Amino acid sequence: MGWLWAIIVGFVLGLIAKAVIPGKQHIPLWLATICGMIGAVAGNALARGFGIEETRGIDWGRHIFQLAAAIVIVLLAEMLYTAMKRRKHQRQRA
Repeated sequence: MGWLWAIIVGFVLGLIAKAVIPGKQHIPLWLATICGMIGAVAGNALARGFGIEETRGIDWGRHIFQLAAAIVIVLLAEMLYTAMKRRKHQRQRA
């Protein structure tokens, strides 16, 4: 059940990150989901590092760290994905 929640949270974080980043992102949905999953793990680690542990109710602080990490990771993945597609396109033209 843990993997199912990881995929769901990653999917939601990836979609929100794509929506927050200005402009059109060209990364596929599966890659945004993986970036969201990595962002959730990184955000949890950052929150723990800042002393935010699990609390009663909704852990807004932890979720903010997760979303911020997901945004950064989706942005980096978008840059890498676009650069790789551009390089592949240039090789095909040559």
